[in-house]
Amino acid sequence: MAGSAVTDREDARAHEAGPPPPRFRRPRMRTLVVTGVLLVLIGAGGTWSLYGSQWLRVERVTVTGTAVLTPAQVRDAAAVPVGSPLISVDTDAIADRMRQKLPRIDVVDVVRSWPHGIALKVTERKPVLMAADERNTGRFVEVDREGVRFATVDKAPDGVPRLELTPDRRGAAASLRRFGPERLTREAVRVAGRLPAAVARDTRTVKVRSYDDISLELTGGRTVVWGSGENGAQKVHALAALMKAAPKARHFDVSVPTAPASAAS
Repeated sequence: MAGSAVTDREDARAHEAGPPPPRFRRPRMRTLVVTGVLLVLIGAGGTWSLYGSQWLRVERVTVTGTAVLTPAQVRDAAAVPVGSPLISVDTDAIADRMRQKLPRIDVVDVVRSWPHGIALKVTERKPVLMAADERNTGRFVEVDREGVRFATVDKAPDGVPRLELTPDRRGAAASLRRFGPERLTREAVRVAGRLPAAVARDTRTVKVRSYDDISLELTGGRTVVWGSGENGAQKVHALAALMKAAPKARHFDVSVPTAPASAAS
């Protein structure tokens, strides 16, 4: 009877513990082979679809963001290989080609547009200043906000000041030797970019004689002695205050913004 009781208790504990966990069974070799073949077929099919089929090839090239450039110019510069598999198109090479052939392009984004397109999204440089062509052709060179000379045009756009690099005889050699024309151009761009909208609209010429001798010619024969490109924010506030206090003044000097001056003639 005691042995029977022990057996009953063991059966009860076994019942409470539940059925034994299922034993792990290794997949059969046939199943492994079939799965492997399926994966190979899927991979081969995907590769063929991307590279070998006619389904995913370049059929059209779209262009957005142009203002001065035409879509045809952008497409010609991009030279997208129409008819090639879309996956194999080198988008970085296309972008480099466009920037090299069209310096007017500032930013370009080449995007695959599945299943058959390439999208060319461009942002053009905008002129901040116009410089006379150094070859004396009567044409103008557009200069952007970074001081990059990016295009030559026959006519200066309206509302864009002209840049005159005219180093004075006394300091010309030293200024050009120390800073160079590119640095002086960037300083002129920095000054032009600081101007309030109302003053920028009236600015006709930005003259640079040296690093610390920059001046503006405004409409109505007015002039502004700016000095260097440093302390631009203070000079802007000083110029605004002068123009408000002396609206009939013709000459303004903010080269020392803590001691600005104006004169009627």
